[in-house]
Amino acid sequence: MPVTLRDLKHHAIASSLFPPTSLGRAVSKLGFVQADPIRAPARAQDLILRHRVIGYRVDDLDRSYRSLKLEEDILYAYGFMPQATWRLLHPRSQRALTAAEQRVLGVVLRKRRVHPRELEAGLGKERETNAWGGHSKSTTRVLEKLHYLGLIRIGGRAKGVKLYERAGGMHEPMDSDERLRQLALLIARILAPVPLGSLRAVVQRLRYTAPELVGRGQVVAGLLKSGELESAEVEGVRYLWPAGRLVRKAPVDVVRFLAPFDPVVWDRRRFEYFWGWPYRFEAYTPLAKRKLGYYAMPLLWRADVIGWVNAVGRGNELSIDTGFVSGQPPAEKSFRAAFAAELQRFREFLWFEKL
Repeated sequence: MPVTLRDLKHHAIASSLFPPTSLGRAVSKLGFVQADPIRAPARAQDLILRHRVIGYRVDDLDRSYRSLKLEEDILYAYGFMPQATWRLLHPRSQRALTAAEQRVLGVVLRKRRVHPRELEAGLGKERETNAWGGHSKSTTRVLEKLHYLGLIRIGGRAKGVKLYERAGGMHEPMDSDERLRQLALLIARILAPVPLGSLRAVVQRLRYTAPELVGRGQVVAGLLKSGELESAEVEGVRYLWPAGRLVRKAPVDVVRFLAPFDPVVWDRRRFEYFWGWPYRFEAYTPLAKRKLGYYAMPLLWRADVIGWVNAVGRGNELSIDTGFVSGQPPAEKSFRAAFAAELQRFREFLWFEKL
């Protein structure tokens, strides 16, 4: 049976927006949950998990982080992951530590958990340019470098600030080719069905997170040749997904407010192929140039993203502003009922009183 664009959309929604389960199982099933600190009115990780976890409320991930033994690290972006994913990223190439890094590491190893502020008295408050062009305290930058090397881990957070602790025992390192193969398969599963060009680009991002693995041959081509990835060309674009049948079943009449970094909408190239309009994250766009809004969330209705939602919470009040690609919301009563149900779920997720 020929694969159609609607088949691909149905599979993307069914495979990523699986039936809600426990928090631990949801993170394991996803393999990676992208993080973002902006609360508008909630962070990306919470917005992603609320669709996939039974009764999820804002900040549940922070509350359960230690008990679930999760890790924070960089895959193709920064986020939360089960240890199975973290082990594919480590060990990273080691190097000699600077004197400052040795001092900071020594402090962390002597304590249970360390707040960056605790290091400032003895190690200084100098500031330096960070990866985003802003400025961070030098001690924080050292902690980040040690975390990247896998020598320390994020043990939790205090009011959003990372707390650092000794890393667990190192695991037996996996063969590099096998690590790269599994990472590419994981990314393909998270973003499936993913355009060939997008998957190759995301795998290349591993040069920042697992530089010793990149450049070891054409991993995507190898996975296609082995049959571990399947593909189909639809409307001139080749899409890939892990071996197995496409889920062609149409989604039910459900409205969802998706995070800007939700796997369903993460790949902007695929977004335009699937839904025919360009979605952009505009939080860092000057106000005068914004078209959708500061933190516009894609509005998914059945199998189509038909517009966007901006939500602002003030006290116990939630203000919702919607926009639609066609200029008007769908006329069906079923859409109005589904939108009201999603709004109710969103209020409960934010700990607002029930309507």
